Amino acid sequence: MPDSLRKVLLGTLIGAFIVGFAWHIAGERAKRAPAAMGGPPAASGGAGKPGAAGKPGSGADGGPVIPVVATPARTEHLSLEVEALGNARASESIDVTAKVSNLVTAIRFTEGQQVRKGDILVELDGAQARADLAVADAALKESTSQLKRSRELYETKVLSDQQIEQIESTYSANVARVAAARARLSDTVIRAPFNGRVGLRRASVGGLVAPGTVITTLDDTSTIKLDFTVPERVVAAMKPGLTLAAKSVAYPGKVFEGKVASVDSRVDPNTRSVVVRALVPNADGLLKPGMFLNVHLSRGTADVLVVPEEALVPEQGDVFVYVVQDGKAAKRKIQTGQRSVGTVQVTDGLQAGEIVVTEGTQKLRDGASVSVTEATAAPQRAAAAGAGGGTAQ
Repeated sequence: MPDSLRKVLLGTLIGAFIVGFAWHIAGERAKRAPAAMGGPPAASGGAGKPGAAGKPGSGADGGPVIPVVATPARTEHLSLEVEALGNARASESIDVTAKVSNLVTAIRFTEGQQVRKGDILVELDGAQARADLAVADAALKESTSQLKRSRELYETKVLSDQQIEQIESTYSANVARVAAARARLSDTVIRAPFNGRVGLRRASVGGLVAPGTVITTLDDTSTIKLDFTVPERVVAAMKPGLTLAAKSVAYPGKVFEGKVASVDSRVDPNTRSVVVRALVPNADGLLKPGMFLNVHLSRGTADVLVVPEEALVPEQGDVFVYVVQDGKAAKRKIQTGQRSVGTVQVTDGLQAGEIVVTEGTQKLRDGASVSVTEATAAPQRAAAAGAGGGTAQ
């Protein structure tokens, strides 16, 4: 068979196959079209208008109704308390140093010793100072004798006014030199300026100390100054004489009692807090300067507005709650105060009896429609518990 005829037959077969396949596809589409277009009218209407029968759980604004748990804000009689972290300081505290560069000749204390005001702590080399004092004393004695003779001669008009004035000036200068020499000699003996307990020794006999070199420390810890900070909102309640209780991790279970002595005159603009200083008796010496203590201070009792702690929604440093009004959640900023177990005091932004959302706040937005469940369950349980407690008492 010629090649040309073979090519014609092959092309004819391929064309017939393509035409048959296209015809088959067209037939299948024709079968599906009536089924798709001839459905029941009711079904077509339902698909065309999904909202005709209404969306289940939709609000008046067309959005979903979010189920939440809410409870009314209520007034409780609470003990107003302040918790703070305080830093212990000695009543009086110094670094024992020398005024001049000199050699240590004697150390008159032992580490941790209790000393009294005026006790000698350290002696420095005083040979040069004593020699200077002796020279000044000799000059003063000579001036004293000369002044005495000169006054006798002045009375007989042998000496002039100018001469007697010069002799008196020399005498006064020698008196000053003696005082200066005695002061330098006194600087070679370091004494305790107040009663207290010395710390660790940082110098040795024979060592050279310079001005400002710390030889030891001296602290009066018979009374501890306890400094702590409180928020600006409670500054008005911080008054001298207010009692407090302090605890240290070093002495579990032991309570140190003290009283507020003074309140700083300035509020820190960064932390909005003020430093309060209290005095804590420390006769047994248990408290050490630098200790941290947990401070508990009571400001009395008062009727305050509280909400459950889970109702709070903190955002960027502010605190909000969702208040239910006319079936909608309104986001409201509040000011909080003291916190207790499960509840938080509200100082501004909320009224007693207003319904606040306690569960479901994560799903809410301002103005969202809500359905409240168990809105009064918490107060009912509280009332039942209070009644039961009264009966038991």
